[in-house]
This record gives sequence, C-alpha cells and structure tokens, in this order.
Amino acid sequence: MLPFDIQAAQSIASPQKPGEDAELLAVHAELKRLDPQGERFATVLRSTIDQLLNGEVTGRYDWNALYKTERTHAGTLVEINLQREFRFTDGLAMDYRIAGIEVDCKYSQRFGGWMIPPEARGHVCLLVWADDYKSQWSAGLFRVHEEWLTNGRNRDAKLTVKSEHRNRIIWLWEKHDLAENILLHMNPFDRAAIYSLKSGQQRLNELFRRIQRRRIGRNTVRTVAQQKDYMKRVRGNGGSRSALKPEGILIMGDYESHRSVAEQLGLPAPNEGEFVSARVARRRSHHQGAKHTVLDGQDWVVATSADPPETAPSLPSHTK
Repeated sequence: MLPFDIQAAQSIASPQKPGEDAELLAVHAELKRLDPQGERFATVLRSTIDQLLNGEVTGRYDWNALYKTERTHAGTLVEINLQREFRFTDGLAMDYRIAGIEVDCKYSQRFGGWMIPPEARGHVCLLVWADDYKSQWSAGLFRVHEEWLTNGRNRDAKLTVKSEHRNRIIWLWEKHDLAENILLHMNPFDRAAIYSLKSGQQRLNELFRRIQRRRIGRNTVRTVAQQKDYMKRVRGNGGSRSALKPEGILIMGDYESHRSVAEQLGLPAPNEGEFVSARVARRRSHHQGAKHTVLDGQDWVVATSADPPETAPSLPSHTK
C-alpha cells in the first residue's frame, strides 16, 4: 500500500485550477529549464519509435507493423528513455521526482489515450503523445482528479482524461514537429522501387537517387540497408557516393564542410547523423540567379530537369 499523502488527499478533495497548482507549475518550470525548446524531448520520442521499429533488423518503418505487445511496451520505453536523457530521480510512489515532486509518466500514440492508474490520483502526470503519421508530438502536465477522468474502467481500473477536461492540461509543448519518418511518408511508388532491390547497397543507392533535397536520417539509412556497416554504405570507395557520382548526384553528410556546400546550394543543411542528396550541374547561362558553390575549381548549381547528367565533383574534405 502506498504511503498516505496528505497534500495529495487534499488536492483530490479540492481540485485546483492548473494555473493555481504550485507543484504542477514547479515541475513545468523545471522541465522548461532542462529543455527550453523541447528539442531533447523530440529526440527521445523519435529515437524511441525507431527503437521499437528496429529497422536495421526488421526493415520496418510503419507503426502499424508493430506487434501488439511492442505497442504496449512503447509507454515503458518512453518513460525509461526520458529518465535516461534527463536523469530524473526515481519517485517513491510515481515514476520520477522532478523539482522534488512525484510525477507519473504516461505515453499514448493516440492523442487523449493516456491510461491513468488508480494510484496516480492526486499526483502530477506527465502526459506525452507522439504520432508518426502526423509527424507531431506533445507533452503536458495534468493533476489527476477523479472527476476529470472517464467513468469506464478497463481490467486494470485505468482511466483516461475526459475530453472536456483536457483544458486542465498545462502544455509544455503542444503539437510540435516530430522528425519525419521519410520511409513512411514518401511516395509509395518510390518506396516500392527501393524495396524491390535485393541488396542493401542497391536500396541505399535508390534511396538517395529518389529522395533528393531532403534530410535523410541515420535510422532511414539503417532501415533501408539492413546491414551493420550501413554508414560505410553511404560513403565513397564503393558506397552510394561513388555509385551515384557518375549521375551527378552529391550526398552531403553532417561534416561542416558538407553543410556549407548544402547551404551554398540552397539545400537544407544536414544535422547530426543526416544526409542530403542532390543532382548538380556546372553553372551555365540559363542558371542565372541560382545559388551555387565552387567545387573542383568550378561553379556548380542544383541541376534542373533541362540539365543533362554529368559526373559530380568531389566534396570537400571531412572536417567538422
């Protein structure tokens, strides 16, 4: 039996407005201090979904491909990975202690689907949602009161927040962008073309050939290659950079020199663990006004459909 908490018992009897709940506001302030823009939270959620999909082994990229037991395990993984990232202290009654306050963590892939156990009543809950199909995520804080929960009970007596009381949630970050799952959202025809190829190297080549001018993350590369040395498959000396060079395609990585080339060409600069591919052409009169970069002593631009394929130049040395 959990220790009796007088303050929690009082809050059950007398619900406060979220803006008047000192403990809830203290947890909110601490999480905002630890992660002002929500970037760390977003990274944990993206990596947790990718961990569940386990693309390197399974080739999966779609949440619906997970087994029911894997989806059920998602909440536990989110809870664990958030604690590892932020080093929250273990709670006595709940999952964590944040700013000295007991906090339970609940994740749902369906917005509003947080399952709250009876022992969380009176406590603060960190409610987390991420949807790979919408490429969005949210996290907010909610003080659990019985009258704000649904009446229907499942076998574990867990309840959800009534839709009319979701305004009781104080959002830390609401409907922020989740890093896009490229394989899930790409054109199905292109995806089928990639997966029709037998070898991991061929699939990677086709990925960079078809998905240009967009950031492609390490997990996408890992899922397509399905090989432990997947990063080697991108580089030169037999990797995708070598294979696609005759077609005029550059593959820029997260090296500072590569990021600079991408920016000069008007492309999104790769972040850590990301790549951006683009077909380039020598700058000619019809490229007037186009952004360009100097490689191998010549001016290069992102190729248009009117530009014939030509061998791509070499990228600068790999310096951070």
